[in-house]
Amino acid sequence: MTAQRILNVGLDSDQDVVLVRQRARQVSQLLGFSQQDQVRIATAVSEAARAACQLRFGGRVVFELRDDGRHQVLAVTVGAGPNASGALPQDAVVTAHRLMDECEVDPATPAIAMSKALPPHEHIGQARLNELGAQLAKDSPVANTYLEVQLQNRELASTLAELRERQDDLLSLTRELEDTNRGIVALYAEIEDKAERLRKADEMKSRFLSNTSHELRTPLSSIRALAQLLLTRMDGDLTEEQERQVKFIEKAALDLSELVNDLLDLAKIEAGKVEVFPAPVVVENLFRALKGMLRPLVDEARVDLVFEPSDGVAPFDSDEGKIAQVLRNFISNALKFTEQGEVRVAAELDAGADEIRFKVVDTGIGISPENLQLIFEEFSQIEHPLQRRSKGTGLGLPLCRKLADLLGGRVEVDSRLGEGSTFSLVLPRRFPTPSESSYD
Repeated sequence: MTAQRILNVGLDSDQDVVLVRQRARQVSQLLGFSQQDQVRIATAVSEAARAACQLRFGGRVVFELRDDGRHQVLAVTVGAGPNASGALPQDAVVTAHRLMDECEVDPATPAIAMSKALPPHEHIGQARLNELGAQLAKDSPVANTYLEVQLQNRELASTLAELRERQDDLLSLTRELEDTNRGIVALYAEIEDKAERLRKADEMKSRFLSNTSHELRTPLSSIRALAQLLLTRMDGDLTEEQERQVKFIEKAALDLSELVNDLLDLAKIEAGKVEVFPAPVVVENLFRALKGMLRPLVDEARVDLVFEPSDGVAPFDSDEGKIAQVLRNFISNALKFTEQGEVRVAAELDAGADEIRFKVVDTGIGISPENLQLIFEEFSQIEHPLQRRSKGTGLGLPLCRKLADLLGGRVEVDSRLGEGSTFSLVLPRRFPTPSESSYD
C-alpha cells in the first residue's frame, strides 16, 4: 500500500484544535466526501486532537491518502506531544470508532490512527493530489473559534433538520406497519375461523362416513347371504339366466362391501380410532399368508406372482395385520394392471437407515409422472382400458398411505409408463413410541 502525505498540522495550543477541525473539513471536502461524512471526519479528528492536547502540547495531526491498488482511504494520525504520559481519554477513542471506518490506538506514543474510505466514484491521481496540496496551501484558514462555533451550529441545525425529516418518515412508516399489522391480525383471525370450520366439516365427514359405512354393512351382508343361498339351490333350481343375474348381484354386493370397508377404515384412521398392535413380524410367515390369500387372483397363464426369499431380514416390531393390508392392496393392483409378465414381492433391510423396505415390482402398464400424486387422492383413478375393465374404489392407495403413517413409515412409488411400477412400504425396524409417531 502506498501512502502520500496531504497535510501536517501542529498542536501547539488550544486554538490549533479549531484549526485541525477546519482543515479536516477542508481536506474531506476536496477529496469528495459527502456533507455528512465531512462532519463525521471533522468531529472525529478534532475530538482526537483535543484529547492529545489534554495530555501535552506539541503533538501533530497528519493527513494522508493511502492506496492499495483497489481502494483509496483518507488516513489521519493524531499524536500527543513529546514525553506525553497517560492514556488518551476514552470518549475521544469511542467517538473515532463510531464516526470512522477503522480506528487504532497506540498507547506508547500515545496516538490515534483512523481512516475512512473515499467514495466509490472518487479516485485521486497524482495530478489531482498536487492540485489539492496547492489548494490547501492557498486556502489556509484562520483558527477563529467564534466562526467555527457558528459553523458547527449550522451543521447541528442541518443535522437536526435531517433527523426530524427521518423521524417523520419513520412515523409514517410506523403507521403503515401498524395498518399492515392490523390487516395481518384480521387475516389470521379469518384463517383461524376457516380452519376451525374446516376441522368441524372434516369431523362431520368422518362421522358421516363411519355411520354410513356401519349402516350399509348389514343390508350388504344380507344381500350377499341371500345371493349365496340362491346360488346353492337351497330354494330350488335356477335357470341359466337367473344364475347369471344372481352372480351379478353377488359381485356387485361384494364390490360395494369392499368400498364400505375402505370408507370405514379411512374414517376410523381420520378419527384416531384405529389401534396399532405391535408384535414381532416374521417376513417369511407374512409372505406365506399373503401367497395363500392372493392365489385366487393370479392368472398363471399371464402373470407370475413371485415372493422372493427374505433370509437377511430378521423379525422386527410392527403391526403385521396392517402391513398385510397395505401389501395386499399393492399386489392386487399390480396383478390388475399387469397383462403379461410377473409381480415380484421382496423385503430388504436398510441397515444404515435401520428400516425394512417391502417392494412390489410389476411389469404392468406403469404410471406417467403427472399422475403419480393423483393415485394417492381419494376416489381418484387413472383413465385406462384396464381400469375400466377392473373397477376399483379409488380408496386403496390413500388408505395405504394413511396406514403407513400410522405405522411410522411411508409409501413410495417409482414408475415408468409402459414399463411397470414399484410400490414400496418403508417401515422402521423398531416400532416408534407415540411421541415419535408421525400421524396426528
